[in-house]
Amino acid sequence: MVGTPVVSVSVLEAGRSNSYLFRGNIELDVASPVADVAQRLASRIETELRPGEIGSVYADAKSDGVVISERRELREEKLFRLGASALLDYVSVELVTYSDVWLPYDLAGRPQPAVFAENAPRLSAVLRDFSEILDSETDPDDPTYFGKPNETGVENYFEDDDVASDVWSRFEIPYRYQAFTHAPGFGRIGYARTAEGQVQYLAVQGGHGVLGHLWASDAANAASFEPRDVGDEEAYKAGLLWLERLRSAYDRGLMPSAALAELSSLPDENGSGQVEATGRPHVALLSDLRESETGQGTAPTE
Repeated sequence: MVGTPVVSVSVLEAGRSNSYLFRGNIELDVASPVADVAQRLASRIETELRPGEIGSVYADAKSDGVVISERRELREEKLFRLGASALLDYVSVELVTYSDVWLPYDLAGRPQPAVFAENAPRLSAVLRDFSEILDSETDPDDPTYFGKPNETGVENYFEDDDVASDVWSRFEIPYRYQAFTHAPGFGRIGYARTAEGQVQYLAVQGGHGVLGHLWASDAANAASFEPRDVGDEEAYKAGLLWLERLRSAYDRGLMPSAALAELSSLPDENGSGQVEATGRPHVALLSDLRESETGQGTAPTE
């Protein structure tokens, strides 16, 4: 793992939903023996535990890992999430993966025989080891949008003509795009992320071209980032950084156009890209910025 691993722990009160006796994130000292780490973790929770009857306990931690591609080992952040829960006498352990390297076809439906051959046996071995250590059979969870878990790994979805499904375009792209069109939280916190009529906008340039457009509308009290390709990791992550910056501007009481002006001078940090030095913002209908064949956010060429 890279950095200090953190385990998230929740202790629910018996008979009361959403009532926690303990809830927090705890850093682990992986340099110490496992038994010592476990003892410190238990002591921390016991010290801070509120009075009450314990109903259930859940803990999980995300882990970086290594995938193999073209016989090279590549470190991938947050490759797995390992969780454990306890309710009465029932204890379960779950392993969640955030990669498609275990599948014969990637999430876009493209064959990846070499990647599958190099990585799928490794996942099968991990599941087998868990089963032996815990003295319990592997129980595949329910299918997700992206694949169907089984006892040894994950299976692809297939269309009626036996072609592997492009679940990436069908599910992940629309899910990602929602972040840029709908403000989060109950009551929609922050600037609105849609507007009727014209908006001011500026292009955001990344290392490989335009990542998207930052836009604002005072009339609608709206501002957001329009990614050029929400399926591209660079554009997607950059867009999320711009949304965080817009939320900060909103919390400080700036009008959308003022936020646009302030953010246009920010440097490229953590892969955000930087607004092109083109002077005054351009003006266009927001619908034109969002117009594409799929309706999912390809901005017009300037």
